[in-house]
Formats: sequence, structure tokens, C-alpha cells
Amino acid sequence: MKVVGILSSPRGKKSNTLKLMDAALKGVAEAEAEAEVETIDIAKLKIKYCIACDSCHEKGECTIKDDFNLVMGKLLAADGIILSSPNYITNVTAQLKTLFDRSPLMVHEQLFEGKYGFSLTTAGSGEVDFVLDIMSNYMKTCGGNTIGGVGCAMSQGPSALEVATEKSREMGKDLVKAINEKRQYPEQEAAQKNWRERFKYVLLANKDHWTHNCDYWMEKGWI
Repeated sequence: MKVVGILSSPRGKKSNTLKLMDAALKGVAEAEAEAEVETIDIAKLKIKYCIACDSCHEKGECTIKDDFNLVMGKLLAADGIILSSPNYITNVTAQLKTLFDRSPLMVHEQLFEGKYGFSLTTAGSGEVDFVLDIMSNYMKTCGGNTIGGVGCAMSQGPSALEVATEKSREMGKDLVKAINEKRQYPEQEAAQKNWRERFKYVLLANKDHWTHNCDYWMEKGWI
């Protein structure tokens, strides 16, 4: 089993979000001794903006030369994905949003299908749910399942971080269970099925250009 954590805080080792990530991966290791865990700090990597070149739709690959393909390769090889970001102006950090924006292939071809994940955030105020939802929606939009999320309002003091850290550790353990038992989330799966039913018309409208996407969908039997 492989679980990859994405850290997107520019604060590095000073990040409170990192504390939640460390706890979550500790929980994974406690629940599955053979689990391979890895944290990727994308704030230290070079990931450029999407330029809407359509190469991913046509050829199934991003042709921009940077660290994106390395990161996405690790995510595609993982069984579990933990996304994390502090709250920056009621949103994820620019670093994580850039990673998301480079992911149309994962969305169009639902490449996180069969993967499980959850999200972590910290905020100065109590606005954590909105940021958690952004990350959870990304996971689901890429075809994966999310088991939930943990947020911490730092304004509530050190005890709040302690509680959130423990919740993160427990959610790491639960992620292992979800992966091992191939846990079903009927509501999420129904939403993904409905999305595919709508999106196939977008693909058909672009079939002369989005050749890789269309070929993939035909192989999956979705069109």
C-alpha cells in the first residue's frame, strides 16, 4: 500500500498544516506496517501554470517541462492521497491550485478511480469547511473517493491543534481501512456516474481534437 501526502504550505517546517500531515501519515503507518508513505512539498517544486494547450486531451500527457509529471506520477501510483493546504483568503494556496489547474487529464479520464483520500487544513479563523470542500471536490472530480477531512481553527489556541492532530492520526488509520476493504461511497459514486453521463457529450463535441480522452472513454465503455 502506498499513501502520498501533498503539502502546499509555503511555510515549510514551520507549517501547522504539516503537523496535521505528519500525524495523518503516522496513523497510516500505525494501521499498516508495510505501508509506504511519502510527503511531497509542492511549494518547493517548480510547477508552472496551465497554458490550455490541449495536449493532455489529445495525447494523454502534459508537455510542459517541470515537476508536475513527477508529482502526478506518484499520485497515480498511490492507493491513498492526502491533500493539505492552509486557508489563504478562503481558498487553497496558489501552489495547490496550480497543481489542480494542471489536472484536466485526471478529471476527464477519472484517473483517481479506485483511490481513496482525505483533506487537511488550518486557518486563522474558523473557516475550514470551505477549504476542505475544495480539496475533497478535486479528489471526487478526478474519480476518487474521499473519506472526509480535518480542519483546525488556530484562533482557538494550542489545544485545538492538539485535537486536530489526533483526529488526523485517526483519519490516517481509517484511510488504510477504506483502502483495504474497498469501501463503497454510493453518494459519491452516483455523482461521478452522473458527471460522466453529462460530460460524454462534451467529449463527443470535441472528438476530433480530444482523441486521447475519447479513446480512453471507449476503452472504459463509457461511450
